[in-house]
Amino acid sequence: MEIKRNIEVEFVNTKPVEEQAIEMVERKGLGHPDSLCDGIAEAVSIALCKEYKKKCGMILHHNTDKVQLVAGRSNPKYGGGEVISPIYILLGGRATREFEGEEIAVDTVAIKAAKDYLRKNIRNLDVDSHVVVDSKVGTGSHDLLTVFRDKNKEIPLANDTSFGVAHAPFSEIESIALNAENRVMAEYRNRELVVGEDMKVMALREKDRITLTVGDAFVSKYVDDYEHYEDAKQRLKEFVSGVAEEYTSREVITLINMADTPDSVYITVTGTSAEMGDDGGAGRGNRCNGLITPNRPISMEGTPGKNPVNHTGKIYNLLANKIANEVVDSVDGIQEVYIKILSEIGRRIDDPKVASAQIVPRSDVNPGVMEKKVGRIIDDWLSNIAEITEMAIRGELRTF
Repeated sequence: MEIKRNIEVEFVNTKPVEEQAIEMVERKGLGHPDSLCDGIAEAVSIALCKEYKKKCGMILHHNTDKVQLVAGRSNPKYGGGEVISPIYILLGGRATREFEGEEIAVDTVAIKAAKDYLRKNIRNLDVDSHVVVDSKVGTGSHDLLTVFRDKNKEIPLANDTSFGVAHAPFSEIESIALNAENRVMAEYRNRELVVGEDMKVMALREKDRITLTVGDAFVSKYVDDYEHYEDAKQRLKEFVSGVAEEYTSREVITLINMADTPDSVYITVTGTSAEMGDDGGAGRGNRCNGLITPNRPISMEGTPGKNPVNHTGKIYNLLANKIANEVVDSVDGIQEVYIKILSEIGRRIDDPKVASAQIVPRSDVNPGVMEKKVGRIIDDWLSNIAEITEMAIRGELRTF
């Protein structure tokens, strides 16, 4: 059945971000307590999806996005240190626990997924002794279960009235903030053991001057003394500055661990501040493009942990990002595009209440041709929205 979708494409006179005098961008890195909660929430959801498909032949209703972290206590010191009290992680949310008379081991699956995620990503964390993981995942609302499991519906029905938002392309400092942290985690920490996973990048552009303020929880057992610590900071600074220079010709100033003094430096036993007083919660950090961008339209919807079948707060944010990037990659003449998609509870997820594209065009392009191309891209993605679900289940989409 062909659907006539409510797709709106408009052209706006907004000043592009790169032409604004002040721009700010934040990236909370892999080991930040909020990012840990996001990563665990998504890992639990993916694990439940696989368990449901194995046991039931289909993904059942769940939302595991209510993860909380209570920091432990530690005593880091040069060349060593210890965790005194463990980090406490509470797994919350809702999940289907029974299907056709058979119980699903929700808590067992969830706790294992959380621990596996921590082992994989925080290399100096002893999950067995440094962390307590507790599952209090409840059972879903009957109304939402009914909407979710209507087998007569070819396309899932939206479980909420919510929206997804995305923009493209990234500005220079957006690219720098994201890729600096990503590259440190993917490349630099493999040769510099001192680097911890709890790294935050705050990027500020003041006209043509960029300041990167970086905080990283160095691992104490790999730091001999203050001089060694300062040398490690300098090497990290040079690496981050080198990444930044790949994305901009503007002046870049990089600052590392700015609160340090000779008597107090940012070292940790495990590489995350979650060991020593920094709590965390899912949904408080990066949006699903990996950034926090106050100069852009943004959704407050946390993507990790929400089910990838009919939770439009998740699906539409992931979808909006895919659409926005395809639009700028394939349609000439666009300076910026902003995609906004709104669902309506109980309505097919491939037929949103409205899908909107706001375009900041170049002055030398034909708006009519551009409008048709953008509308077609949006319609094609909505027609194939199940691809977003499958990609999310396989862990192929960034969610934080």
